[in-house]
Formats: sequence, C-alpha cells, structure tokens
Amino acid sequence: MTRAAVLFGGPSDEHDISILTGLQVAHALDDPAALYWSKAGEWFLVDPDSEAADFVEGVPRKARPVSFVASSQGGFLVKRKPLDFDVAVIACHGGPGEDGTLQGALDLAGIRYTGPGQAASALGMDKFAFGAAMRTAGLPTLDRILVSPESEPPFAGPYIVKPRFGGSSIGIEVVEDWPTAKALVERSPFMGSGGVAEPFVDGSRDLQLAVRTHPSLELSAIEEPARSGGIYGYDQKYLAWGGEVSAGRKLPADLDGVLEERLRGLARQVAEVTGVRGIARIDFLERDGEVWVNEINTIPGSMAAYLWIDPPRSRAELFADLVAEAAAGPARVFSTAGSDGAALRNAGAIESKLG
Repeated sequence: MTRAAVLFGGPSDEHDISILTGLQVAHALDDPAALYWSKAGEWFLVDPDSEAADFVEGVPRKARPVSFVASSQGGFLVKRKPLDFDVAVIACHGGPGEDGTLQGALDLAGIRYTGPGQAASALGMDKFAFGAAMRTAGLPTLDRILVSPESEPPFAGPYIVKPRFGGSSIGIEVVEDWPTAKALVERSPFMGSGGVAEPFVDGSRDLQLAVRTHPSLELSAIEEPARSGGIYGYDQKYLAWGGEVSAGRKLPADLDGVLEERLRGLARQVAEVTGVRGIARIDFLERDGEVWVNEINTIPGSMAAYLWIDPPRSRAELFADLVAEAAAGPARVFSTAGSDGAALRNAGAIESKLG
C-alpha cells in the first residue's frame, strides 16, 4: 500500500491556513505520517489525528524533531533513520512551501510529491509572471504592472494592489491613486518582495473553480464567493465555517450556459499553459459577460474540496487520487549524461584559444 506523508505549516503568512488544510488531508487518508513545518522552519513528526487547537501555542506536545536533508541519501530523518513513506502530500500555502522552494528540495532528495513541480509552482506564485504568461498565451487578463518608485501605470485608477508573491488575499487593498499604491507597497509588511497593481473593475464579480489532473482532467462546480469592501478577502475565504466555506457564497454560481462554457474552456487552457498537476483553483473576474483570468492557486485551501459538488467527489477520493497520481510518476531525476569531465580536461585548450 502507498503510504503518504502530509507536509503542512511552514514559514509563511499562510501558516495557520496550511495547518487546517494539512489536518483535513491527514484525517482523510489511511495511516499517513504527518510532518509539521514550524514557523521557524523546523520539521516535526506529529500525530496525524491532531486537531487545530493542538497548534495554537506552536509545536504540539509530544512532537518528534525531524531532520530534512535535500540529497539522494537524505530525505526526512527521525533519529538519523529515514521516515517510511512513498509520497509527500504538500499542503503548504504560500512562501517556500508553494513557490517551488520545497518542491525543488524534494526533487533533490528524490521524493515524489503532489501538486506541480518547481517551475510551475514558481509561476503560479508570481502574480506578475503569471499574468504575463496568460497574456502571451492569448488568454484574457487585466493589465498588471510592477509597483516601484519609478513606475507609472498605463491605466487609470482606482487600483487593486497585491503582493507579487503570496496568497489568501493577505495584504491586498484597493486604492484611488498611484502615489497611495506606491506608498502601500513601500510600507506593507506583506510586500517585501514587491507588489503589483491592476485596474479595479467596479461592478465585477469573482468566479472560481477547481481543476484536478488525475485520473483525468476534471473541473469542479463554479462558485461565486462573497466579497467585502470590493474584494474577496481573507475573512471570506477562511475565518467562517471552520476555515473552509463562508457565508454568502453561491455554489454553484448563477451562470448562463454560454458563460459557464467560456469559463470551463479558459480553465482548461490555464491548466495546460501552467503545467498544473494535482488539484488547483483558478480564479476569474467577470462583468457583463466579459471574463478575465485573475490568478491560479496551485495548493488551494482545503485542496478546494468543498467545490466538488458536481461532479461529487469526497475528500477521501480527492486526496487518495492525489497520492495515486504522485506515486504513479517518477521522482525527479537529475541527469548526469555527458558529465565525464571532458569540459574540465579541455578547459586549458579552450582558454588558450580565447586568449
């Protein structure tokens, strides 16, 4: 039987949400290991039957320290012995758990894991690069500009300003003018790695759906989440109904057939362009029938399990399929073909010719 280790937490602003997601996954899987990544960046083996309250004060009692070595002879070690599992289920939101850092480290250790690889993870986390990729692929998306002391927007305000890297709507604000946008990026603790701005589309609504890639490409029902203050914020996403389903959501959304098919077609294209794997959530904006691709969340809260009402998919089925998909593929292998030292042996001859 394939055994999974659920990885959750991490040094990220979305640490607490990751705990909720990780525990949901651990509770639904059969005999998993549970690896908690603390805010300080340390790893611990914890009880997979833990509850969120066990993490309120930080590392739970009776947690066992774990070492992680990113090499083919390493992995997750408990008292220098490798932890026994076949697949890592990544349930980390934001920061190094979602931006490709953890994925790259697992690649180096030869560990199979769920979700997209390093490059696709990095693309999904970078709002500026993601928007550019969508535009290059010919998909409808709003203008998006980096906010810097020298930048000037090619579009009029008001502006919606977001951290360039990050999720869960943390740090997002709507501002009326460009000087305020620049001041926000300069002072916000959530924009230390930069911010982006795009036009605030008054009268628009958010629409989102999940996509999963195993056993075949499949799309969930489409949801219209509630908004507060003009944006779909952190409170609406996570602070109601146990961090999963908030009041005011319309699931399924009220859509005509043409608009629904348009959204589904765009979602399939986004999945292809980004190289997404596992379960992701794709977010759109819509106003008067016009649609824009907004963002992709490659590791969504609760793994977007609540969106799977049509077709109906249980948590146990969704998470088991995540594990099966990762187990069926090879671990990342770094080729050494051609590395026979020829370049080093010929370096002197090359230098003499250049010199």
